[in-house]
Amino acid sequence: MMRSRASSMIDLNKALRRFRRNRRGSAVIEFAFVAPIFFALLFAVIETGIMYFAAQVLETGTQDSARLMLTHQAQDANMTQAQFKQDLCNRLSFMFSCDNIYVDVKSYAAGTAINITNPIDGSGNFVSNNFTYQTSPGGSTSTVVVRAFYQWPLFVTQLGYNIANLGRNTSNARRLLAATAAFRVEPQ
Repeated sequence: MMRSRASSMIDLNKALRRFRRNRRGSAVIEFAFVAPIFFALLFAVIETGIMYFAAQVLETGTQDSARLMLTHQAQDANMTQAQFKQDLCNRLSFMFSCDNIYVDVKSYAAGTAINITNPIDGSGNFVSNNFTYQTSPGGSTSTVVVRAFYQWPLFVTQLGYNIANLGRNTSNARRLLAATAAFRVEPQ
């Protein structure tokens, strides 16, 4: 009985040595360790790139829509806030849901201080109840500030890559994209 136990230990040691020397399949094992980190990083880079592209699209659309106020086209057409928002949505519809776009337009008399409020409160919530639509009166050279906001959904944040500034560390994490155009209205 003793001999068979010693023999089985020798066989086990031989099998372990063979296993350590055999390198077939080691690449698969190593990839299994590295793959989750690699794919998490890859998806984080892709999501960040798409988000920055969306931010640039929002910025360009806001600049183009704000040009309607700069050149008095919006004022001459008596454009309402809904019409202005629709014009912006038409420029962004391929990438954004129009329901989630928020517009804030404020006019400041020449020489007055411009006060811009942060739409994210101390708890990390988006606050849009103080948004207005004030165009410049005809014939004035007031300064107009047009801001557009969009709550961009994030998916990779659940993997530890958290760039959210709304609902941080929740399942509904989002990044508030903002675009601003500030200009002095051309005199008529």
